[in-house]
Amino acid sequence: MITFRRATAPDSAALAELGRSTFVEAFGHLYRPEDLEAFLGEAHSVAAFRRILEDDHNVVLVAQSPNRALGYGVAGRCKLPVEHLESRAGEIKRLYVRAEARGQQLGTQLLDRLLDELVRREYDPLYVGVWSENFGAQRLYARYGFLKVGEYDFAVGNQMDREFILRRPPQ
Repeated sequence: MITFRRATAPDSAALAELGRSTFVEAFGHLYRPEDLEAFLGEAHSVAAFRRILEDDHNVVLVAQSPNRALGYGVAGRCKLPVEHLESRAGEIKRLYVRAEARGQQLGTQLLDRLLDELVRREYDPLYVGVWSENFGAQRLYARYGFLKVGEYDFAVGNQMDREFILRRPPQ
């Protein structure tokens, strides 16, 4: 049985492991080891997750089996490089599921809960940044009404990836 819960500060170490593992499973093959390690050390450290959890604008949700965390999502105030960003804009910041748990709709269930939380907090419109070649994620977000409105470079170590900025119009 899978449960969904809010993460708290004591979850920082488990989230760091989950964040590192799921990022490597999904994208690790794209990067030189030194670039991947630099990125993981910065974005998926225990300290990084502590900062995410301490920011009152963020919500972090975990999909949990009885034995371990299988996925997580982060949402909050939009920090994407959007020209003329609306003052109440929200963002889906991260959404990852372990490879072993894919195909169980955990990503969709996490996304539904994150979107509900952003709406409850009155964030509108909503944004998400997606790697330009992550076609599955782009299809998922399109089903929720997100449309491409921009692009930017996302650094993984010294490698720059092309990211699409998707926006769901105000509801």
